[in-house]
Amino acid sequence: MKPRELLLDTIAFIPPAQALDDLTPEEAERHLAGITHSIAEIVAHIAFWQNWFCRRLDGIHEPMVSSAALGWPEPAPGSWEDLKAHFLVGLERVAAHGSSESQLDRPVAPTIEFPPLMHYTTRDALVHVAHHNAYHLGQIVSLRQAMGIWPPASGGWTW
Repeated sequence: MKPRELLLDTIAFIPPAQALDDLTPEEAERHLAGITHSIAEIVAHIAFWQNWFCRRLDGIHEPMVSSAALGWPEPAPGSWEDLKAHFLVGLERVAAHGSSESQLDRPVAPTIEFPPLMHYTTRDALVHVAHHNAYHLGQIVSLRQAMGIWPPASGGWTW
């Protein structure tokens, strides 16, 4: 599968941009009773990790955060449009790392210190980001359904 199909122009699930379509800042920042994170908080989390992977793919040694909580940065109130744009631009940056077949099989360097990721290639990192994003984008669709704001005007799968 090509990186764009894996990350941006997805087939198995709604494309990320479409899952975030038509959300107001109030909707994105809304907390539902019994649910840990708002849509904006989830987007900040997936943007954090996809940008971390992108920096690693750029050859920048950045240690993994020391606790899961540090991977959940607080989005600034009222910054929904900026956060969404940051996430979508980050997707483009990550996908660009797989623009050639030879790039995909290159080991991530410097090696990621976390044992389950130590032997990652660029392909592995792109698949990891895609799976992580898909998991959380599914949460976002469920939150939108619970709020009665699904599907977006651009359409969406409702089954």
